[in-house]
Amino acid sequence: MKRNYDDTGTTATMNPPKERSGKSGADQEEMMKKMEEAGKPGPGHKALEHYVGDWKAEVKCWMEPGGPPNVSQATAKMQWVMNGRFLEEDFRGEMMGKPFRGRTVTGYDNVKQTFKSVWISDMQTSMFVSEGRGENGNKILTLEGTASCPEKGEIPMKVVLRVLSPDKHTFEMFDASQNGSTKTMEITYTRK
Repeated sequence: MKRNYDDTGTTATMNPPKERSGKSGADQEEMMKKMEEAGKPGPGHKALEHYVGDWKAEVKCWMEPGGPPNVSQATAKMQWVMNGRFLEEDFRGEMMGKPFRGRTVTGYDNVKQTFKSVWISDMQTSMFVSEGRGENGNKILTLEGTASCPEKGEIPMKVVLRVLSPDKHTFEMFDASQNGSTKTMEITYTRK
C-alpha cells in the first residue's frame, strides 16, 4: 500500500487517487478523428506533386552582389516518402569545384497551413530550415529561414520556388540581410 502525503508531511490518503483524463470517450474519439484528418496528405501536398521526378539542374551562385555567377551542372531526384506526406530531394552537384550531395525534405503542415523544408548536405553540419506559404495556386512558394554562416553567423534567408511549366521550375535563394534581398543562388530545374 502506498501512502500519499500532503504539504505538511502528514498522511493524506492510504490509496493513491486514480488519474482522470478530464475527457469523455466521445471527446477522445473526436480528438483522434482530428488527428487522423490532420495527418492525411491534402491539397498542400498535391501542390508538391509537380516536383516529383528526375531533373537536370543549372546552378548559378553569386559570391558577391553584382558579380558574375559561378555556373555548374547538377542532377536531382525527387520522390514521395512517408506515404505521400513528404517530398525528398536527392541533389548531386558541384560546389567550389568539389562534388557534393544534398538532401531536402519538404512538406505541408495541415495544422499550421504552411510549407516547411529542411536542407542538409555533405559540406556542412548545419541544417537550413525554412517555412512559408504558397501563392498563385501554390505555383510560387516563398519560404524564410536562418542559415548558419562560418563568416557572418546567423543570416536571414528567403527561398522562392516557381513552377514555370510542367517540366521546369526554379529555386532562388536570397540573403535577406543584404539590401533587403540579394540573390545568392538560382537553380533552374528541367525534367529529364
